Amino acid sequence: MVLELFLDDVVRLRKPHACGGSEWTVVRLGADIGLRCQQCHHRVLLPRSVLERRLQRFVSRGRLADAPRGLDLDVPSNDVRT
Repeated sequence: MVLELFLDDVVRLRKPHACGGSEWTVVRLGADIGLRCQQCHHRVLLPRSVLERRLQRFVSRGRLADAPRGLDLDVPSNDVRT
């Protein structure tokens, strides 16, 4: 099962960063996940599989975590073309 991540999720990893910070914000999604340390703002890219192993817990979820899933967002507008 693939871990559901959203932009702006705040996660806690198993080991702290060298600066001492342990909370990271998700800034990029894809095969590689972009994370930004909340203490020193350093950015790293981790493969999704590595992040899934290192993830300890979610501190907070991004703003799209509550959005309904399965909706077709490519709904045509009300423009009538003849």
